[in-house]
Amino acid sequence: MADIKLFDKWSFSGVAVSDAGLISYINLKPVIVPRSNGYHHNSAFYKTKVNIIERFMNRLQVCGHKGKKHKISSGHNTGKASSIASIIVEVFETLEKRTKENPIQVFITAIENAAPREEVITIERSGARYAQAVDMAPQRRVDLVLRYIAQGAAHKAFDGSISLKDALVDDIMDCYNNGDKCMAMSKKNEIEKMAAAAK
Repeated sequence: MADIKLFDKWSFSGVAVSDAGLISYINLKPVIVPRSNGYHHNSAFYKTKVNIIERFMNRLQVCGHKGKKHKISSGHNTGKASSIASIIVEVFETLEKRTKENPIQVFITAIENAAPREEVITIERSGARYAQAVDMAPQRRVDLVLRYIAQGAAHKAFDGSISLKDALVDDIMDCYNNGDKCMAMSKKNEIEKMAAAAK
């Protein structure tokens, strides 16, 4: 059986999720072009059936807005799948050059490193409200880290001072190296710090 490679360049074989809690929620089913056109949307827990690269590409198309910047749409945020696919190819090529490793594995490791483990909820007792630390659901962990990486990179690239490709590479590498410069890692640290204070 022929090895199915992402964009006919990178193999999924050997790529593994080391975080036991996320194994069932990060889909690494081999695909050439990560584009299912909503095929899984009508099934329960459909997100877990969509390849993780496709989920990230979908998030990049409509990454969300920060502050008042929703008034002006960024040029790269067009919702055009072919444009996002070409950006992802360039990002993965750069990641491969920097790390000398399979960029799919680099991306998966970045997700694992930047995914928050705990969060704070508000509970009410006798009319008073208290902050309570709880474990974060694995599906939500993946959702949040994809959102934060996409929004952080889009925010950096908004005014054109840096390209979306370079912003994505910088953020993914920061998550991969357990840094603290990108939005995803700073958000994770902030959420977990609040949870630790609420215990």
